Amino acid sequence: MRTLLLGLIILLLCGLATNATPNNQQKKTPRPTAKSLEQADSLFAAGQYEAAFPAYRDQVWQQRRTTPELLLKMAYAQQQLGHYPAALLYLSLAQARQPRVRTWRQMAALAVQHRLVGYPATWQQELRVQAQRYYYPGLQALLAGAVIGAIWLLWRRSPRGAWVGYAAYVGLIGVYLHLLRPAPAALVARAGATLMAGPSAGAAWLSTAAVGDRVLVLGQQDIWYRVRWQQREAFVRAADLLVVE
Repeated sequence: MRTLLLGLIILLLCGLATNATPNNQQKKTPRPTAKSLEQADSLFAAGQYEAAFPAYRDQVWQQRRTTPELLLKMAYAQQQLGHYPAALLYLSLAQARQPRVRTWRQMAALAVQHRLVGYPATWQQELRVQAQRYYYPGLQALLAGAVIGAIWLLWRRSPRGAWVGYAAYVGLIGVYLHLLRPAPAALVARAGATLMAGPSAGAAWLSTAAVGDRVLVLGQQDIWYRVRWQQREAFVRAADLLVVE
């Protein structure tokens, strides 16, 4: 009976870990073609950003091979070429893969320059970025502690009171998953995108977003995304957003 219980606990915790792990950590990214990237890097170092960018773009969108460093190079190249929406997209992709305060500050500075919303330059936001950075390592440590704790309790044939404490620990993991898990963000991809009070073209109009504005995605209903827009909920057509996870 104890063996069966232990097996169920381990399966449950492994399931939580699998569901909580982002896709970019589940699969190892193959290494990019060295020759093409070396040529692109040479062009990039020489300031020929327009010539270097196609090779980088091919690695990301065609061959599906990328790293945060490559995305940051693409963002810098687009910024130098004056394409700020593309620069924000690649910065957001890099931030989603490897949260860094420095990357967020670059995004916030670019947003201020072009009068975009959704990029708060506050210490609270930087604290959130740090929490996102350590979210998955912290979750792995909590799950490892749960497995070790279950084995220890079963081995020692602990009394019921000890199991109550263990249940509270597992509940803490659930709270950690629910409250601290990073929410997916999206960038407005179409000029004049409208934000509505409900998932319908007949709903009340709330505001109009600019290309590059950033929103947090709370859910999806049919062709609409439910988003967080300036401290309130709104709905945007899915075709008007690029979701970054």
